[in-house]
Amino acid sequence: MSDKNDKSIPLADISAYANVFSFVGLPLSRDIDPADAVVMGIPYDLGTSGRPGARSGPNAIRQASSNLRWEVQRWPWDFVLSDRLRVIDYGDIEFSPGDSADMLARVEAHAARITGAGKTLISLGGDHFVSLALLRGHAKAHGKLSLIHFDAHTDAYAEHEQYDHGSMFYHAPKEELIDPARSIQIGIRTDYDRINHTYAILDADQANEQSVQDIVHTIRAQVGDSPAYLTFDIDCLDPAFAPGTGTPVIGGLSTAKVLQILRGIADMNIVGFDVVEVSPAYDSAQITALAGASLALEFLYMRASRS
Repeated sequence: MSDKNDKSIPLADISAYANVFSFVGLPLSRDIDPADAVVMGIPYDLGTSGRPGARSGPNAIRQASSNLRWEVQRWPWDFVLSDRLRVIDYGDIEFSPGDSADMLARVEAHAARITGAGKTLISLGGDHFVSLALLRGHAKAHGKLSLIHFDAHTDAYAEHEQYDHGSMFYHAPKEELIDPARSIQIGIRTDYDRINHTYAILDADQANEQSVQDIVHTIRAQVGDSPAYLTFDIDCLDPAFAPGTGTPVIGGLSTAKVLQILRGIADMNIVGFDVVEVSPAYDSAQITALAGASLALEFLYMRASRS
């Protein structure tokens, strides 16, 4: 930690409790021209099938991120983020309350605007259904994508409901947004239907038993150098590390292992990121929100490491 007498660091940049309005104290702006990367919140949870509350996830993640503001250089990265990447907090996407179609349209439009301008978008959910709109926006800029998906559930179910956070990765291939043959799901530990499911899977038992190096090798072999979208449902983590989510499932991964996996794939061609399903009403001492904030910050360092 920097010397408290060092006047070169503004106090607002290191305070964990003052003026916590944006993610890690980033400038709050919708002027994307000067930015390399954009953090965007999506306060939506109408696609939830279990416990609600993920609409409050973006704010909870931002609040918890204040605990990360004092780190001038995040361990174990060997550079200062701001030296390589100009980042803004875009704020939350507004949409008509209760209108899922409006949310989809607005998120897709904002994502397309940001990625079409050559910026990297890091999104904070919201329930996982928001990823469908995000994929639509990213595909306009990058074409068909690979998917690197951390979750307890495949979310590839052929649901009858039009808006459901378990159906995005059933619909996305049908819309030709992602290529399941070059995609992978990590941490799955619930039943899935093989008839509708063609993704490669590293289930939770495999991911917990295998080394980080083996998992990284499997992800790289599956995805290759194709443009990839990384989506992280916080329930991929064991509830011991992330209790504040709508559909917790025991037997998940640890935060330590997940961070090591992410660092191992940092140089892959990942063009977009999201972290979803943080539901603060079920959290304890900001454990889950802090995990979400730490993952989002890790995504920024991953992006910056390629600069």
